[in-house]
Amino acid sequence: MTDPTRRSFLHSLAGAGLALPLAATAAAAATRSATSPWRTAPRHGPQRILVLGGTGFLGPHFVRSALTKGHTVTLFHRGKTGVDLFKDLEHLKGDREKGDLDALRGREFDAIIDTSGYVPAHVDATAKLFAKIAQHYQFISSVSVYRSFGESPADVDENAEVAEVEDDKVAAVSTIRQSMPFYGALKARCENAAKAAMGDKVAVLRPGLIVGPGDNSDRFTWWPVRVDRGGEVLAPGDPDGVVQAIDARDLADFMVHALEARLAGTYNAVGFAGAVSMQDLLAGCKCATSKPVTFTWVAEDFLLGNDVGPWMEMPLWIPKGNRGRIVNKKAIDAGLVFRPLGDTIRDTLQWAKTERGDRPFDRTGLKPEKETALLAKWHAQQK
Repeated sequence: MTDPTRRSFLHSLAGAGLALPLAATAAAAATRSATSPWRTAPRHGPQRILVLGGTGFLGPHFVRSALTKGHTVTLFHRGKTGVDLFKDLEHLKGDREKGDLDALRGREFDAIIDTSGYVPAHVDATAKLFAKIAQHYQFISSVSVYRSFGESPADVDENAEVAEVEDDKVAAVSTIRQSMPFYGALKARCENAAKAAMGDKVAVLRPGLIVGPGDNSDRFTWWPVRVDRGGEVLAPGDPDGVVQAIDARDLADFMVHALEARLAGTYNAVGFAGAVSMQDLLAGCKCATSKPVTFTWVAEDFLLGNDVGPWMEMPLWIPKGNRGRIVNKKAIDAGLVFRPLGDTIRDTLQWAKTERGDRPFDRTGLKPEKETALLAKWHAQQK
């Protein structure tokens, strides 16, 4: 039987670090009105922003949002991903894994956005470099830092205990690849490294599953694409199972807001403004397609008994006993707002059709033949 514990699916959160009902559309839109806390929070003028990374998935969304707000953005990266992006911006080349920060020395920026910190020593080096220069250091962490996440159904806020890893193991990690087995614990160490260098000028954002156009992790994308294929769709577990994610564009906007308002402290940057269920998500996907679709809800015990893996093979599904809820009230109170889920689903599906085409999902989702076999077996047992 597939082991549904944290070990069986928590490492799959690393790439996105996890990070809705359509009926909430009006409420979500209202949060962007003139009464939005974004408009009343203190706002510093145009900022000189350095992005450590910025050419992957989240980074480009942040850059676009920052440019829209009139900020100046410089990108620091290895020159291996998204090399054709933002040709009009300043690109500084370097490699944190090799300790190559020469391009940053002697430079002055108002805010540092660290989207690529996985190794504590790397964060320590960059934070110390700008400790007396920058007024804001923003570290993009992950809800994977929480010790209980993925192991219990408890609510988790910013005060929950974080995972730990032995000092000798931390000292031996020098590359992103080496960090993966201790992803959550090392992210927590990275947070502390930034705070040790820059104190109350640090804002730590802990997203869960980051989704939307450009998401190649396929954990969210699989659902709009699968539903758009039409036919009978296997729906996992209980319809009321809570789903949490955040559109990369909403996270990017909050990141810009955080630097403008000089927020400090730790924030769970996850969705949504209200409880969203798997049923809500699937209904949204159905509304985004013109194909005939039916959903067959299959019990959790059946899925586990037939070796269906949570989270990756069955995207977004986590068994009840492991399904904790990340509390996002602090971030919402600080100005985090969400676009309607329907917009995220529609835009993700359109992006997938344009960029992915008919390419099969290799890392996530039930294979069509397995889904068909499971549905046939489920129906046979219900007779």
